[in-house]
Amino acid sequence: MSSNGFDENPFGEPNLDNPFADPAIQQATRMSTNVSLEDYNPFEEQSKPQLQINSTNTAAVVQPLSQNVATPQPQRGALFAEGPSTSIQITSEELQRRQEELDRKAAELDRREQQLQGGNVPQLNNWPPLPDNFCVKSCFYQDFEVEIPPEFQKLVKHLYYIWMFYTLTLAANIIGCLILLFHEGHVANFFLAIFYMILFTPASYVCWFRPAYKAFRNDSSFNFMVFFFVYFFQTVYTIVQAVGFQQLGYCGFITAIVQFDNTAAGIVVGLLLLIVAFCFATTAGANVLMIMKIHSIYRSTGASMDKAKAEFTTEFLRNQHVQEAATSAVSSAVNSQFNNSRY
Repeated sequence: MSSNGFDENPFGEPNLDNPFADPAIQQATRMSTNVSLEDYNPFEEQSKPQLQINSTNTAAVVQPLSQNVATPQPQRGALFAEGPSTSIQITSEELQRRQEELDRKAAELDRREQQLQGGNVPQLNNWPPLPDNFCVKSCFYQDFEVEIPPEFQKLVKHLYYIWMFYTLTLAANIIGCLILLFHEGHVANFFLAIFYMILFTPASYVCWFRPAYKAFRNDSSFNFMVFFFVYFFQTVYTIVQAVGFQQLGYCGFITAIVQFDNTAAGIVVGLLLLIVAFCFATTAGANVLMIMKIHSIYRSTGASMDKAKAEFTTEFLRNQHVQEAATSAVSSAVNSQFNNSRY
């Protein structure tokens, strides 16, 4: 035992005055002090080798620790995002909705394939969307994703949105005529607005939207011709509705401007009718743009009037009612000729 209280080291010549003067100890101390608290990352401990100091009779040797450390496993259901990537959480309702949509499309494709193969598979109408136990059943089948080619789906949907906007404008026209009824007492405008709503809502769908839908679905020149013919008059008629001649049941610009007077009620009524007039004008503008766009697509497909006539003749002769009428007429003519020859 020395005078300073340290035991003698039988393996070397220790420095009893400063036990930290060992070079290995000083190197390990410098390495530990160079790491600051801000640079510390607990997730990088598994990738960096740990240092182990082995004391021998010559010098301390720094060796990497060879102990296997288990990597922490993420908990079940947890989502980790590394770097700039983000994770999207999908709810069970969204998954169920997507699955139902895929099942519906698969069933529709199977049905159409069976129809092309000659199978007798009935087509269930789905428009207008009515409850199953409703007194009126759906009249048409409509599915843009299944029946319309992908390059024309957006265009046909926009045409459908124009029809919906026109229907809402007719409903707003009823409200405007009701306001006129309370403001001026004109009953005829109100009943005419209701009549226009009942008449033009289904007529516009059947007369110009369905032909356009079938034209893009079947690449039908005849349906394109029907669409252009009816939609042109629809556009002209919508312009007349936007102008709004008095006592015709339209809340157009003329009817709205006449309401402005020096009274507050007249100004309010005029502003409300101007909203309806702008809705009619917006519909007319959308009709002009749509008919020009569809006509450019129609001309680019190489369609013509001769093709439409040939298609009409083919479809007309293939119609079941026409075939039955022709068969009946031929039978009557043959029987009449046979009876005349007997006498």
